[in-house]
Amino acid sequence: MAVNPEQPQTLPLNKDPRSVWQGQACWRLLDTQFALGERFFQTWQSWRIAPQRSRLLHYVALTQAPPTGAAMSDAVRQDPALAHLAQELAEQWADLRPGFHRFLLDQGRVILTLCVGDTLTLLRQQQFEADAVVLSLDDAEAGSLWIIKALARCCRRGTRLSVRASHAPALSELARHLLQCGYEIQTPAAVTASPAPATLEARYNPRWTLKNTRQTALETALPVGSCAVIGAGLAGASVAAALARRGWQVTVLDRAEAPAAGASGLPVGLIVPHVSVDDCALSRLSRSGVRLMLQQARSLLLAGQDWAASGVLERDIDGGHLTPQDIWHPQGAWLKPAQLVRAWLSQAGITFMGHSEVRQLRQRHGAWELLDARAQVLCRAERVVLAHAGGAVALLQRLLRDEPERAQDFARLPAMHGMRGLLSWARHDETSDAAFPPQPVNGSGSMVPHVPMNGEFAWFMGSSYQPDSQPERPELDNHHRNWQHLQPLLPELADALQQQFESGELKSWKNTRCVTTDHLPAVGPLETSKQAGLWICAGLGSRGLSFSVLCAELLAARWGAEPWPVEARLARSLEALRA
Repeated sequence: MAVNPEQPQTLPLNKDPRSVWQGQACWRLLDTQFALGERFFQTWQSWRIAPQRSRLLHYVALTQAPPTGAAMSDAVRQDPALAHLAQELAEQWADLRPGFHRFLLDQGRVILTLCVGDTLTLLRQQQFEADAVVLSLDDAEAGSLWIIKALARCCRRGTRLSVRASHAPALSELARHLLQCGYEIQTPAAVTASPAPATLEARYNPRWTLKNTRQTALETALPVGSCAVIGAGLAGASVAAALARRGWQVTVLDRAEAPAAGASGLPVGLIVPHVSVDDCALSRLSRSGVRLMLQQARSLLLAGQDWAASGVLERDIDGGHLTPQDIWHPQGAWLKPAQLVRAWLSQAGITFMGHSEVRQLRQRHGAWELLDARAQVLCRAERVVLAHAGGAVALLQRLLRDEPERAQDFARLPAMHGMRGLLSWARHDETSDAAFPPQPVNGSGSMVPHVPMNGEFAWFMGSSYQPDSQPERPELDNHHRNWQHLQPLLPELADALQQQFESGELKSWKNTRCVTTDHLPAVGPLETSKQAGLWICAGLGSRGLSFSVLCAELLAARWGAEPWPVEARLARSLEALRA
């Protein structure tokens, strides 16, 4: 093994790990045992009162069995400050299955990623290097060299490590593994009477040069600067908000006069996870995305007017059953996407430019120039994110004509195409005799009743689905197709509304969604360069409310070399250059 000649960048080991975040853009702490969350709440509170705290606090915690919200709150009830923080988290504390769960707290400046499952498996799915680690292992885990090797992969040179074991003999064996894997022991194991816990301090400072494969596997933090996002729908606005929270100066450009003028302008949509028998990648990703979207709705929108935590009843119409199978989603909700888009774009650090259709991209003097149809510069930025659905495909084709050497990279993008959709709707006072359900019902299409609209209440049924490569169907035909979807979903309601659907008097809203062939969004760099400046976030299809915040968090995490919101293997299924 070669000795590293570089002077290691170390952290002051005589200081509390929570105090060394001062002056940092982001502080990343890995805790291998969440327990009842006391350590997390103490760290969060210390960050809140620190005079020169980091812009972001990332706390990644592992657990094999999450505590209940009540147990978590009870553990800190004696401290009013911590109890208040526990209450904020408890509001989002539900459906904690094995896997990663992301919580945006304190206006998105404190980020908890709770990882549920086996310690070794969870460590291997991490994609970041921690600034500090709190290691708590039981006797069986303390004897596992593989756990320490996986932990080392999550550390940078100089990462501080605080170790806690059940008793001194277990800690002694653990110390041998730490030395073998490149840690320097700073304090000897505390000699205590069994079974009292024993502790030691260490730092990651291997005597050998770290392999290049580590650097190619992990993201490198980009210097915070200027960014242009093309598209002011759910995809673009969520990316802009996530980057602005991290200090980026973001310009959002759209060809329309106002935001959410495309598919994201639909009057109302459902926040509901995809469900599958095998719990496929789409199901797991949508579940993570729904959690994040609900957090944003609670913090940014007016409940009962812009959104409602109504729950959603899902009927498995196409599952091969003689009668529909019902699934109740207590975390489901309806939401007005345009309201959320406007809330995101109103945040500090974001500038919106309407009537700004980007027709060409070019690189000049280390920056990207975004040009209009007359080749006039609309905007200059260090990085660009394409988030304007089908428009991204056309823009990339024009870029390819100017720079044909990009063909090999662009060939790996999943194919995208447009899918038209029409939503049928009417005011409730126009259909007062109909038997509407008390909550939204989803399945083959979706019925969303009792949505406030300009002082009245309306219902929405949709939506039709038609490839934009086909001649557009007449509106009456699309209304009829929506009624056909309503029949198996809510037969009695379909009978009551049949005359309205056939009369041609229903109101409609229509637009075109951008979908990929595998129904998963494309999020990531469009270049293989380590410092790629051209990125994409598109192809959300009809699941923009489920995927937009998740995709934005993943993109922003990669730019900042932060912990990812989902397991690495799941995140790779969203990779833009994946074909």
